[in-house]
Amino acid sequence: MNRSSQPPVPRVTRSTGGRLTEPAERLDSVPGPYGKQRRKQTDSALAQDLSQMSMSGQDTLNNSPSASAVKSSSRGGLASVARLVKLGRCKNVVVVAGAGVSTASGIPDFRTPGTGLYANLEKYNIPYPEAIFNIDYFSNDPQPFFSLAKALYPGSHRPNYIHYFIRMLHHKGLLLRVYTQNIDGLEKLCGIPDDKLVEAHGSFATAACHLCYTAYPAEEAKQAIMNDKVPICTFCAATVKPDIVFFGEDLPQKYFLNTQDFPKADLLIIMGTSLQIEPFASLVNTVRSTVPRLLLNRNAVGPFEKVPLRRADHMELGDLEETVRRFAEMLGWNDDIEELMRSQETLSLPTLISSPLSVDQTSCQSRGAPAGTETSRSRAGGQRGASSGSEETDSETDSKSSESSSQST
Repeated sequence: MNRSSQPPVPRVTRSTGGRLTEPAERLDSVPGPYGKQRRKQTDSALAQDLSQMSMSGQDTLNNSPSASAVKSSSRGGLASVARLVKLGRCKNVVVVAGAGVSTASGIPDFRTPGTGLYANLEKYNIPYPEAIFNIDYFSNDPQPFFSLAKALYPGSHRPNYIHYFIRMLHHKGLLLRVYTQNIDGLEKLCGIPDDKLVEAHGSFATAACHLCYTAYPAEEAKQAIMNDKVPICTFCAATVKPDIVFFGEDLPQKYFLNTQDFPKADLLIIMGTSLQIEPFASLVNTVRSTVPRLLLNRNAVGPFEKVPLRRADHMELGDLEETVRRFAEMLGWNDDIEELMRSQETLSLPTLISSPLSVDQTSCQSRGAPAGTETSRSRAGGQRGASSGSEETDSETDSKSSESSSQST
């Protein structure tokens, strides 16, 4: 789907289709309080900083163990971006996170040959791996997904160092938003506030009928699935599922914050993703061309496969948790992150199951929504976005309390 032809509140579905390559909208073409020329000078200065740091980072290449490592560090990599952060040049950081972020917590990713989720689905007797998350296939036969869901439900895994690095970005007052493809709920569990988090592919925290979208008690849906039963909608008798966004379903309304966040970003960190699922994958192309993009991944993906890289692009390839630790050490954050992890582990596990809307309230919303605008999945995202208001004070307090420590870095 071409996003340029969509209305202001578009209907966008999760898809494995071709990657969108629409160029990013430039902020420097939008009038602002300081004028067009001032913004261009700022971007130019940032690009010049990056260029100078890239030159100074060339000495690190002499000890590179492989050609891929040379490619990953050819622009100074972590050191260049760490210096920008320490200089205070990056105050609106957007993080794009994929399944690789959670592998250190013991959750397999999707596409790694041999160990990925899609490589181990033979027992579910599905025609192709992605069918297990296809809404039409689910409507015809929900049992394969429910069998898999028993292993995917949150509760048996803990956030890892990478999650707490993102939390530390928020604690330092630098995190604009984190956009995650993950459905494991570990971002919330490590303490990232709702108002800083966009779960682009949904979560297990709520449940609804897949046909009429009537809300259903999430805990009851979980108990049914865990006992090999199929939860049934009390309104239309169709199958209920957790609010995971399947292929062919609409993305949550909160996802569309990207139209504000990515043009505003002054640093984009991409980690643990194959960048193969649209429209999520194309988000990385919507920051300004002079904004540094840092890929932390096992392999080069998306626009980082191109040679040469864009002048403001950096990537560091290898084990993600190890790379993030090195990045944190360069920033001087490692001790703070480890202390945060220790303090968080002493807290009781917060529940990831929220109270659903009543059937009558949800039905009224469903019938009252304008056609082709706010969708069922948009409503689910909107509910989660609205509930974040209760956490907004905590988010602001967390950021403000760390202002002095942020300045010291």
